[in-house]
Amino acid sequence: MEHERSAIIELAKNGKTQKEILKLLNIPANRRKFVYRTIRRYNETGEVCDKARSGRPPSVTTPALQKLVRERIRRNPRRSMRKMAQELKVSESSVRKIVKVNLGMRSFRRKRVHFLSEQVKVKRLQRCKGQLRRHVNHDIKKIVFSDEKIFTIEEALNPQNDRIISHKSSTIDPDPKYVPRVQ
Repeated sequence: MEHERSAIIELAKNGKTQKEILKLLNIPANRRKFVYRTIRRYNETGEVCDKARSGRPPSVTTPALQKLVRERIRRNPRRSMRKMAQELKVSESSVRKIVKVNLGMRSFRRKRVHFLSEQVKVKRLQRCKGQLRRHVNHDIKKIVFSDEKIFTIEEALNPQNDRIISHKSSTIDPDPKYVPRVQ
C-alpha cells in the first residue's frame, strides 16, 4: 500500500493526471478513489501517511500487558488463558483479544497418538514370535487366563481444556503437542 502511494505521488509530481496514473499503475476502476484521496492528502499535509484516527485509546490491552502475556506464553505455551487473566487481574476477554488479535496466536488442541518407541517395537516383535511358537503345535487349550492386567500410567488428557497457544500448528514441538497412547 505504501509503495503504491509513493508511486502515485511521484507520478502526480511529474504532472500526470489522475486518469493517467490509474492506467500506468494498472489500478482497477473500483480503487479510483484511493488515487484521488492519496493526491489530496499529499497536497493538504505534504505526507501520505494515515492520519491519526479518533477513538478511545486502549486502557487494558496496553503494549506492556501484551508483552507480559507474550512472555508467559513463551515460557509455558500450555498456560490457560483463564488462569492468566486471573493472575494479571484483567478480564478473560482482554487476554483472549491480546492473544488472538494483537499477538496473532491461537489455541491448538493436543492430540492423542499411538506411541511406538524402539523398545516397544522390539518387545512387540518378541511377543509375536512367542505367540507363534506357542501355537505351532495347536496347544491353544493349554492357555491359562487370569484377571491380571499389565498397564502403564498414561498422561492425563482433557481435550476440552488441554491446549497449546502458538502462531501455527507446525511451530509446536511434537513432544507437548501429542500425548502418547501406550498399550
